[in-house]
Amino acid sequence: MVSAAYGAQGRVFMAQAWEELERGDLRQASEKGWGAAAQMVKAAAAQRGWEHRTHAALFRVVSDLAEETADDEIRDLFAVANSLHINFYENWNTAENVAQHLVSVERFVGKLGPLSG
Repeated sequence: MVSAAYGAQGRVFMAQAWEELERGDLRQASEKGWGAAAQMVKAAAAQRGWEHRTHAALFRVVSDLAEETADDEIRDLFAVANSLHINFYENWNTAENVAQHLVSVERFVGKLGPLSG
């Protein structure tokens, strides 16, 4: 099932994010953190038959999931993941911030896992 493949990849990216952080590669840690979050959103969207192929679609899915679950933290955690995506390009964040953001993304991944089927 497509949803399961996205979810599995999200968990792989999460593990890789921590490995990259340990190596000191903040850009790659950031992008793997974003990738983990994006894959989990795609998993939940695929489970529901929702569009998920663009950044805009991912944000709509996150909004819909927050409404479906009455959990607004989903929006906030995804915004943190998006800041990691930005950091991949800009490389302005500190190791401490990236680490804390990865903790938030891990929380996001945990929340979306059950929503992915």
